[in-house]
Amino acid sequence: MSKSISGFSKLSKRGKLRWLVENFFKDPENVMREMKSYWLSNEEEQKILDGFSENTISNFYLPFGVAPNFVINDNTYAIPMVIEESSVVAAASSAAKFWMTRGGFRAKVISTKKVGQVHFTWEGDANKLEEAFENLKKKMTADATEITKNMVARGGGVQDIQLINYTGVEKHYYQIKVNFETCDSMGANFINSVLESYAESLRSFVAIQDNFTPEEKEVTIIMSILSNYTPECLVRAWVECPVKDLGVFSNDIDAVTFAKKFCTAVRIAHIDQYRATTHNKGIFNGIDAVVLATGNDFRAIEACGHTYASQDGHYRSLSNCKVEDGVFKFWLDIPLSIGTVGGLTKLHPIAKRSLEMLGNPSAEELMMIIATTGLAQNFAALRSLVTTGIQQGHMKMHLGNILNHMEATEQEKEKACTHFEEKAVSFNAVREFLDSLRVKKTSDSSSILKN
Repeated sequence: MSKSISGFSKLSKRGKLRWLVENFFKDPENVMREMKSYWLSNEEEQKILDGFSENTISNFYLPFGVAPNFVINDNTYAIPMVIEESSVVAAASSAAKFWMTRGGFRAKVISTKKVGQVHFTWEGDANKLEEAFENLKKKMTADATEITKNMVARGGGVQDIQLINYTGVEKHYYQIKVNFETCDSMGANFINSVLESYAESLRSFVAIQDNFTPEEKEVTIIMSILSNYTPECLVRAWVECPVKDLGVFSNDIDAVTFAKKFCTAVRIAHIDQYRATTHNKGIFNGIDAVVLATGNDFRAIEACGHTYASQDGHYRSLSNCKVEDGVFKFWLDIPLSIGTVGGLTKLHPIAKRSLEMLGNPSAEELMMIIATTGLAQNFAALRSLVTTGIQQGHMKMHLGNILNHMEATEQEKEKACTHFEEKAVSFNAVREFLDSLRVKKTSDSSSILKN
């Protein structure tokens, strides 16, 4: 049977699923039933989900968890988190509880500038284009009024427009760089619409310049698109308290020793790229979980964050730590281009509830919540690393997954949880424990039969 198809997108949802299971699965009828079992019973809500993507055949579920006790700027939040990795929500919750009695988290938005670009080539005298640029800006602004007026009414819009000459590195290449304020929306569609309008204005503008040669009256638009690198859409989250108030940690580590080891761990992530990658991944464990829960674009936020971590040419930790005058301070600066209106934030039923759970925050408030969750996750991971080691808590959380993987019964799970309360968890250890239980059960059964 052929595994290629023409017109797949025109098939019904059931038709797509039927073709897939018959061509790619050994047990098509069971797979068909399984995939359909994840469809929502509410047909209208299912249609909304199907509209988010193309060629949909089912829904892919992820756990929706909550991390309570987050005190941010003296407000208390229960933070929604969508993530499949064991221990992330527990770690964030633990960090929130730790800092709740030490002043809580603080956060502030530093700036909210977003960026878009019109990339074009033009074979002419750069001086002529630069001299005409003020008039070009006026035309672009006027031509885009219908697109920008609603955003301007909300307090946003275009902030500034620059002409950048890149002909020194690429022949005839120029860029119009535009900074935007998009208020509570992420603004991708708005930004791209404005940029495409600007491109048309540029094309028509150069065509009517009397002092341009015939060659200079033509411009080639390469592309008009927002940038996901938004270093000036920046938020800071931090915690601080006297070192003595940090308390005593596992393995009888005192506060001074903990603070020193913790700061050194952060410093290592500034020095070593191998460590920095894992360090920042932990930050994004927290950030991505809230971004997903609120219907925002975690891929754009990750790309931006990692670029920001490399801004000086060396990939580094996104978080920082210092002890000064007896005060421990740990903070995170990160660019977050997110929205609370538009996109999936109001269409996805659970994303809508996530925002409601957070008090229907503005985009700036959500920026602070997301950054704080990333910082909390980073604190929890580093606390474990410099005290007990990461595996003790991490593998405890994985115990349930390991038991499911090994098809443990409910009775076996109960006994395993009791057994591993004070013991290290590993795949081998769990397997050996289950084997011992099963051997004993078989032996007991044999004895009963003999008697």
